[in-house]
Formats: sequence, structure tokens, C-alpha cells
Amino acid sequence: MQDRRAFVMGAMAMAALGLAPGVAGAAPLAKVKALGVLRVAIYKDNRPWSWREGGEMVGIDADLGTALAKALGVHVDLAELMPGDDVEADLRNGVWKGGLLGFQPADVMLHVPFDRDFAAKNDQVAIVAPYYRESFQFACVKSQLDCNAPPLQYRGRKLAVETDSIPDFYLMGAGGGVLARDVAHFQTGYDAVTALATGKADGALASRAQIETVLAQHQEAAIAKRTLPLPGLSSPGWDIGMAVKENSRNLGDAIEEHLNAMAASGQLKAIFARYGVTWTPALAA
Repeated sequence: MQDRRAFVMGAMAMAALGLAPGVAGAAPLAKVKALGVLRVAIYKDNRPWSWREGGEMVGIDADLGTALAKALGVHVDLAELMPGDDVEADLRNGVWKGGLLGFQPADVMLHVPFDRDFAAKNDQVAIVAPYYRESFQFACVKSQLDCNAPPLQYRGRKLAVETDSIPDFYLMGAGGGVLARDVAHFQTGYDAVTALATGKADGALASRAQIETVLAQHQEAAIAKRTLPLPGLSSPGWDIGMAVKENSRNLGDAIEEHLNAMAASGQLKAIFARYGVTWTPALAA
């Protein structure tokens, strides 16, 4: 009877922590502390944020996830997430349900759009901890283009973009499609900017982080960045945050507290600088 009572009490304690056998899903703070591990979902092949190098996950998000786990006093488990059809699918696969091929839900997912309307449509998760303000930027070879010229003046020059991205749609549709023949497609924005920096393109439209990290790696390249807004490009920028499962809001609160401390101490800025990117606080921070 004593063994039976101990078993029942132990099972109740495990259930309170979300540790009951067969219970899948992301963990509230108590479970993370009890297990001693923070599982962090970061995107596959997403330079400068996260990618695999020498068998390990590296990048801004990889370093940030590792730093947050350390601040919580636990180990980190960096989970490489294959992008789905859209961010909603990524949240389902990465946080609240799990994905095909046996991907187990993470406790927190990084690089999630921090937007009120988007959050309202995804009520299985809590979107927290905005940590960066991203935007699109155009860069060009100084000797070939005037970066601040109207885009239609880029006609006849090779313009690099990520396939099926907003920069792709923008340049393909500019002026009724007059630049369409000049647009060269690459697998990622990072690859597109690398083509610019290595003399294989005259201009590139990508995220500011992608441009900054490539130019930091190719400081010898004579590349200029556009300082004027691109006419007709509707996106003024967006905040990037994190997502936890809806029942893990206390974990999200703890992450936000440590993130704010990292911002105040300069640690967050240093993580971005490691990859050549200027940390810009999210507007919602």
C-alpha cells in the first residue's frame, strides 16, 4: 500500500509539471526546470539566423537560444526545423503539435513574426519576446548602379533575389514587369547577396540582416546600400519574436525577463555583432 501511495503521489507530481508519460507538447517553466533542458526550435538554412556548420547549429538564433537556456539555468537542445508552407504550419510543427518525420514540439520557437493580428489567428501559441526589427534593403555594386535611383533605372542589370519572396514579387512586378528578365533567383536571400558581393550580380534586394552579414564577410567588395525607401514596397519592416505553447505562458514570461536583461547589458547586441548584424530593437519591445 505504501508503494502504491508513493506511485500515485509521484504520478500526481509529474502531472502537475506536465511530465506524465504519454503527454506530448511544449513545456511550462516548471517542466523545463525539472528536466533541465530548454528545447529551442530554429529554422534550417536561415543565415545569418541559424544554419548547420561543422555538424553544429550556429547563427544569431542558435546563440540566442543557447544564452536563454543558460539564463534559465538549464541546458539547450537546438532543434532544426524544416520550413513548412507558411508560418502557421511552422508553429504547428515546431511548438504545439509536432511535425511529420517525428519532429517533437519545442518549448520555444525563434524567428516568429511579432504581430497582433497574426497572434490572434494562432491561438494555440503565445507569441512573446520581440527581439529584433527587420526590414528589406537594396544593395548594389557602386560602379554599376546608383542604389538610390528609381528601380526602373536598373533595367538591363542583374538583380538577385530569393525565389518566391517579397523581394522577388516586388522586382518581378515593378513597372508592369519591365525588370522581370533581369531578376536572378537564388535559394535564399543570403545566397542572393553573396552573388552581389562576389561579382555575380549588380544589385540585390534582401533583408537588412542578410545584407549586413554578407557585407561583413566581404569587406573588400565595393557595395553600397540604398538609403531611400523603395517606391511601392509596402513593408516598412516587421518585428521578430518567439512562440511558446499557449499553456506555457509562464515560460514566455521568464524568457522575456531574461531577454530584457540581455538587451540592457549589451549581450543581445554582441550576439548580433558576432555575425555582422546591427541589432535594432523591435518596435514592440
